Amino acid sequence: MSIPGINDWLATAQGRYVMDWELPRIDAVVADLFGYNALQLGLPQYDLLAQNRIPLRQIAGESGPVDVLCDLRELPFAANSIDLVVMSHILEFHSHPHQILREVERVMIPHGQLVITGFNPLSLWGLRRRLPNCRDEFPWTGNYISVLRLKDWLQLLSFEVERGNFGCYAPPFRQERWLKRTHFMEAAGDRWWSFAGGVYLLRAIKRVRGMRLILPPWNQKPVPNKALTTVTQKEIEPRGQ
Repeated sequence: MSIPGINDWLATAQGRYVMDWELPRIDAVVADLFGYNALQLGLPQYDLLAQNRIPLRQIAGESGPVDVLCDLRELPFAANSIDLVVMSHILEFHSHPHQILREVERVMIPHGQLVITGFNPLSLWGLRRRLPNCRDEFPWTGNYISVLRLKDWLQLLSFEVERGNFGCYAPPFRQERWLKRTHFMEAAGDRWWSFAGGVYLLRAIKRVRGMRLILPPWNQKPVPNKALTTVTQKEIEPRGQ
């Protein structure tokens, strides 16, 4: 599924503002993650795994310059085979976000790392999306997912959210000059209303409930065998004889 308008939006001042915040933070998160297989879902216009040192890094998607062209609801990868998955603005612009998350959980190894970015509905960007005549172009066409709801979804799939960041506190102006004039809101937002950033980044780990191994009672003292005694013929004869 191609997201209408995303390419044009990425070339705007608004798109550059968002990606200038996201890209360095994704780079910082994935730089220290290791394994054998890494997968990027969405936003093929950028190499979100460029700073990662995993040998096999692939971009999968439903359109665009991807390595693996596929339906994100049915990923063509074996279960428990992917060490790292990076998803950028996929869930809020897809009609089946739950199924995509289930597929991501299936293909990831135990203790694999998941990185997600998305638009925050509890922000000036989320408020802008609710204004009349605003849902006919990217990025206002998405169904924004709050961090709390996303955490609930991840918890149901046995993911544990390790860390998160908010950014892009300035209003979603179209003009670059206004975005620059409101740049002071970044530091103020981090300090005073950190939950209200226009976008967020979450890092989660796939947890697997461990099995309890039942071992034999090695420490118990053995029960001594009773000493054998000689039984006379008289003792084994039935009564009455």
